[in-house]
Amino acid sequence: MNLPKILKKGQTIGVIAPASASAKENIDKLKSLLEKYGYKVKMGKYVYDQNKYLAGTDEERAEDFNAMFRDEEVDAILCIRGGYGTPRMLDLIDYDAIIENPKILLGYSDITGIHTAINNKANLVTYHGPMGVSDMINGFDEVSKKNLENIIAKNGKNLVLENPKGIELEVINKGIAQGEIIGGNLSLLSDLIGTEYEVKTQGKILFIEEIEEIPRNIDRMLNQLRLAGKIEDAVGIILGDFNNCVTEDLSYSLDEVLDQYFKGIGKPVLKNFKAGHCEPMITIPFGAKVELDCDSKKVTVMEDTVMED
Repeated sequence: MNLPKILKKGQTIGVIAPASASAKENIDKLKSLLEKYGYKVKMGKYVYDQNKYLAGTDEERAEDFNAMFRDEEVDAILCIRGGYGTPRMLDLIDYDAIIENPKILLGYSDITGIHTAINNKANLVTYHGPMGVSDMINGFDEVSKKNLENIIAKNGKNLVLENPKGIELEVINKGIAQGEIIGGNLSLLSDLIGTEYEVKTQGKILFIEEIEEIPRNIDRMLNQLRLAGKIEDAVGIILGDFNNCVTEDLSYSLDEVLDQYFKGIGKPVLKNFKAGHCEPMITIPFGAKVELDCDSKKVTVMEDTVMED
């Protein structure tokens, strides 16, 4: 996998809205915060736009995305939030520009669509981590901030990706596996099955997280991954945060559903890894090789996470 360059203070962060929109005052607050942290900021041309439940048209959002990768002044790209919209623009992305101008891309949730597309078509490590408006402007917690810095502002090779203190990792299946880590939000992973942007899990560690889906829907989407061979192809599974995925009447619990799909499948499976729609959150370098050690309850980055000067 190709690596973007390490992010240093004084460099420029491009801010885009590839999914849903945010209020102007929140986006302006983000700009001030990034400048306070010591970075220059370049706002996307359409970052303030709103088109119903989207932040501008598909063409406008893709134009901002492509422009940031082509812009030589921009060193990293930060998504303001998820919501919905990235799958609509995946066929409008200039993947050649990404290959020619590798740089940090940060986001999660609906940004999963972009992560998997870039992994498939541009061979670039991207970063599943905090977003601008969703996670930073209303008190960016120190644990999440430190996790992020360890991955994109330092070289995270040999870093153990640790849960916040007091939050235990849980083992579904013991064992050890190594492979590139990829995945993201379960809804997006399921939606993209059958397209050229679907997640590729052969020989990889598959990470999954979700928010506000009842266990029946988790069941349905995991079954989609199972039937598509995505669980079988993976060498290990990391289950992240499943925020507010509460049980309804006459339903299996979330834990029962997860056990049905992952218990006894002959590969290591770790649960309660604090990445996803949670605070604090762990930043994951998608495309980098990690070791999943369910015997010792550890996830260790085995490769460089950024290119050092």
